Amino acid sequence: MSLVNGIERRSLVNEILRHLPLADKTAVWGTLGTIRPHLNFEVEKDVQTLLDAVSGKGVEYVTVIDLLTNRSNEQRQQIAEEFLNFTKQDLLKTLEAAFSGHLEGVITGLLKPAAQFDAHEINLALKGLEADTLLEILSTRTSQQLREILSCYKHDFSLDLEKDITSQTSGFLQGLLHALIKGNRERYSGVIDYVLIRQDTQALAGPGGGDPGRLDESEWIRILTERSPQHLNRVFIWYHKMTGLQVEEAMKKYLEGKALEAGLTLVSILRNTPLYFATKLYQAVKGPETSPRTLARILISRSETDLLSIRSEFRKHYGISLYSFLQAEMNGNYQTALLGLCRAEDL
Repeated sequence: MSLVNGIERRSLVNEILRHLPLADKTAVWGTLGTIRPHLNFEVEKDVQTLLDAVSGKGVEYVTVIDLLTNRSNEQRQQIAEEFLNFTKQDLLKTLEAAFSGHLEGVITGLLKPAAQFDAHEINLALKGLEADTLLEILSTRTSQQLREILSCYKHDFSLDLEKDITSQTSGFLQGLLHALIKGNRERYSGVIDYVLIRQDTQALAGPGGGDPGRLDESEWIRILTERSPQHLNRVFIWYHKMTGLQVEEAMKKYLEGKALEAGLTLVSILRNTPLYFATKLYQAVKGPETSPRTLARILISRSETDLLSIRSEFRKHYGISLYSFLQAEMNGNYQTALLGLCRAEDL
C-alpha cells in the first residue's frame, strides 16, 4: 500500500471516528440516560417502602431518594397510582408535605409525568420570560412529547400554550417558539442532502450573500426549527464559507435583546446539545445567578435521555466530572438526590 493511500485511508477512518464519539453511543441497556427501569420492580413493595418512610416520627429522606432515583419515570407513575389506590392519598402531595427547599423541587419533579414536568417549567419560564429555558425544552423534545406537553399545559393551567406564548413574548423569540411547538423538525435520515444544504445556506445568507442589511427572520425561523441538528451543523459550515461569518456573528450583527438571546441559545443547542446542557449545569451552580431549578430540571429531564453524554461533555469542558462537581458544591440530602440522578463518577 502506498504512503498516499495509507494517509487517505487513515484520514477516512479518522473522519468516521470523529463523527462517532463515545458520548453518542447508547449504553448496554439501549439509552444514553443514567436512569433505567428497575429490573426487579415490585410496585406494591415500593409503595409500602415509601409509606413506611413518611409515616414514622421522622421522614426517612434517604430511603425516599434512593427509591425514586432508581426507578424510571414510568415506574414512578405506577407507584403513584398504586399509592393512591392503597392509601387514598396523593403521593405527590404527601411528599410535598414531607420535603422542603431545593430537595422538595427535585422530589416533586421526579414524581410528575415528563410532559407535566415540562409544562410546569414552561409556565414558570413564560412568567419570567426565560428565553433560554423555553428554547431548551421546546427544541429538545420529540413531536410526540410536544403534543403531550401542549395537552398537559391546557389541562393544568386552563390555557392554550400557543396563546400564552403570543401574550407573553414578541418578535423573533415568539416566532421561534410558535414554530417549535408545531413539532415539525425533521428526523435525521443518515443521508447528507447537499442540494438542501446549499439551498438552506443561501436562504439564510439572503440575496446579499450574508450582508443584506438585515436578517430574514422568517427564513431563519423556518430553517432553524424544521431541519435536523445534523443537517444544520453542515449548513452552519457552508454559511461560514459563503459569508465569512459564523451564524452567531450574523445574529449579533442583526439582532438584539431577547431576539439575540433566543437565536444564540437555539444555535448553541443545535450545535452540540450535550455541551449546551453541561454548560447550563455548571452555570446553574457557579454562574452569577445560581439556579437550583435549572440544575434539577436538566438532571431530571435528561436522566433517561442523554445524561451520559452530558457527563462526558462536562468532564471534557471543565476538567472535572459532573459527579465530583456536585459532591464538592452540594451537601446533605439534596446532594444525595442529585448524585442519584447523575449516577456515577467518570474516570
